[in-house]
Amino acid sequence: MKKILIIGSGGAGKSTLARELGIILALEVIHLDAWYWNPGWVETLKAKWQSIIQNLTLRESWIMDGNYGGTLDVRLSVADTIIFLDFSRLLCLSRVIKRRFMYAGQSRPDMASDCPERLNWEFLKYVWSYPIIRRPGIQEKLS
Repeated sequence: MKKILIIGSGGAGKSTLARELGIILALEVIHLDAWYWNPGWVETLKAKWQSIIQNLTLRESWIMDGNYGGTLDVRLSVADTIIFLDFSRLLCLSRVIKRRFMYAGQSRPDMASDCPERLNWEFLKYVWSYPIIRRPGIQEKLS
């Protein structure tokens, strides 16, 4: 296992698992949120994001966590191990709500700097609809 990809809904525990596996396996951990988001929650432009992903996946070994469907095929094609955290929407929702209070006013360790933890209806809807909208496509790609 040299290139491990961890995917799943928001609140599934991707970053936590990546951190712990990174320690156990002594592999670099790449939190995609930290690469995608710029200070103040500004998104990276699509062309630049594609280039960043290409460069990150070329590294010799890593544990990478994050979804970002537009680059999933690239990451799946180079990963030798894929972990899909497929938990209930209620568990994931409870975790994102808990996380909001744990990191109120500050950035999480797996997030870009100057991106204080936030929770909005758009993200809550994303987590709630993940099993219906996202899971089938991921399962198809994994099969």
